[in-house]
Amino acid sequence: MKYICLGYMNEEVWKTLSESERNTFVDECFAYDDELRKNGHFAGGEGLQDIRNAITLRWSNHEVAVTDGPFAETKEQIGGIMILEASDLTHAIRLLSAHPSLRLGRGGSSWEIRPAADMTTLIDESRRRSEGQERT
Repeated sequence: MKYICLGYMNEEVWKTLSESERNTFVDECFAYDDELRKNGHFAGGEGLQDIRNAITLRWSNHEVAVTDGPFAETKEQIGGIMILEASDLTHAIRLLSAHPSLRLGRGGSSWEIRPAADMTTLIDESRRRSEGQERT
């Protein structure tokens, strides 16, 4: 089963690290990601650019409103996503609990894990409705 993991990071904590600490942190994280890949658990993932590059879209007054920055004003922002392949939630927790990023500490990082939704039925039903409308 796939689990979508949202990695949160406090950019202020990141800025307090020395270059050596940052390099060690990154190297340990990538080494663990490689271990997950090697064992067939890393199904995908990407890091995200700084929150200054974020744009948030909302529906407001019957139109799309575009604002700079992340949706929430919190200390931790999403820093990346990972898609894990795990047998169940307990397995996903065990895999991610060993990720070195959690050791950033001082409120510096956390992970949110959610099972991926199987959208197959909803997609199929939507296509059937759409095809039915096209025939009329």
